[in-house]
Amino acid sequence: MQKPIIPKEEYAARRRQLLAQLGQDAVAVVPSGGLKVRNRDAEYPFRQDSDFHYLTGFNEPEAVAVFVPGREEGEYVLFCREKNELAERWSGTRAGLEGAKHWHGADDAHPISDLNKLMPELLIGRDQVHYDLGANPEFDLHLIRWVNHLRARARAGIRAPHSIVMLDRILHEMRLFKSAAEVAVMRYAAQTAARAHTRAMQICQPGTYEYEVEAELLHEFRRMGMEPAYTSIVGGGKNACILHYIENREVLHDGDLLLIDAGAEHECYASDITRTFPVNGKFSPAQRALYQLVLDAQQAAIAAAIPGNTWDDPHQAAVKVLAQGLLDLGILSGTLEEVLKKPEVTNLEEPAPEEPYRQFYMHKTGHWLGMDVHDVGDYKHGEEWRTLQPGMVLTVEPGLYISPADNVDPQWWNIGIRIEDDVLITADGNEVLSREVVKEIAAIEALMAR
Repeated sequence: MQKPIIPKEEYAARRRQLLAQLGQDAVAVVPSGGLKVRNRDAEYPFRQDSDFHYLTGFNEPEAVAVFVPGREEGEYVLFCREKNELAERWSGTRAGLEGAKHWHGADDAHPISDLNKLMPELLIGRDQVHYDLGANPEFDLHLIRWVNHLRARARAGIRAPHSIVMLDRILHEMRLFKSAAEVAVMRYAAQTAARAHTRAMQICQPGTYEYEVEAELLHEFRRMGMEPAYTSIVGGGKNACILHYIENREVLHDGDLLLIDAGAEHECYASDITRTFPVNGKFSPAQRALYQLVLDAQQAAIAAAIPGNTWDDPHQAAVKVLAQGLLDLGILSGTLEEVLKKPEVTNLEEPAPEEPYRQFYMHKTGHWLGMDVHDVGDYKHGEEWRTLQPGMVLTVEPGLYISPADNVDPQWWNIGIRIEDDVLITADGNEVLSREVVKEIAAIEALMAR
């Protein structure tokens, strides 16, 4: 199967859309990601800044993209590294100035070493600079210096920008709605992650270490030429009750559950899948009861993830199922209304009390998914949850985490369960992009038995 990619034409269309929204009196500046030192002269693997990659498809550090509506010499200016035979022998091929124009669509390209000299000229006569202030403190100082340099020349008739506007107001709204090409890339990343989770279920057995299971996930990702989209969570037993457990160092015990939260990244787009299954391949009665409850909650949430519903509707659907199930199992007591209601504050000096169900389910049911695993985009418009629309992609991931506590029967202790899928909102409902990895109890046990 040929790997799906984002075509050059789509990057160009994104730039045109951005330029049209900026207006003739503005300029947008987007720096690339940078190399980060791991220790001494060893660096972490380079990962491009998501906003920069979204607009350019240019996968090199030490670059800056500038978008100047109406500029006669070209509206898309890219500063990047020049070709250098010696440097490329050590660290890999560079696109260079000609490659920036020919392969990546820049109208104009300049050496990154000329940035300080040329950037002020691109800012002259522009009222606004659209830029994500605070995301890159070092670059912030450069930008402020360029603007101040122009302000100092006011008596010479130079007009400097008078405001810096957060670029995310335009760009992150664009990123929230996925094109057909983006969906194809994300579906492919989800399929790869699904195979990795399946592989993990097949090799898991008592006595295996968490890191051995993680190695199987990485094997599948690397085999398909992908990176992990985030640090994988592989938590057995009590570790499954730690929401962001990433040590992945302990042995897996007979009778415990194993929670794996892992996704692959393809073309800078993430998948994000969680599955929970028994280390020995068979759910105990207590595990089975809680697992089915979480699965029922997830199915209710997915059913609510449709156009016209709000972002919060899937969460509320999941919470109601979980709360009622906890009441039915005797883990919570009272009425459904009582366990869903936030208690009144009686002591202002103590932390505000939470709804009773939050002892066992303390996070939201999902997040936006895209180039970042917790992707950009507003969850509310004003005070109202935003409406789900076709092209949005979100995760649906209810869970239960029952740590030892005096008010909980020991049969439930150290059971941590989360089930997470990637869901695309479509015109007539939704598509579960990660559906290829099993999650029904009978299907998990059958797969592990084989």
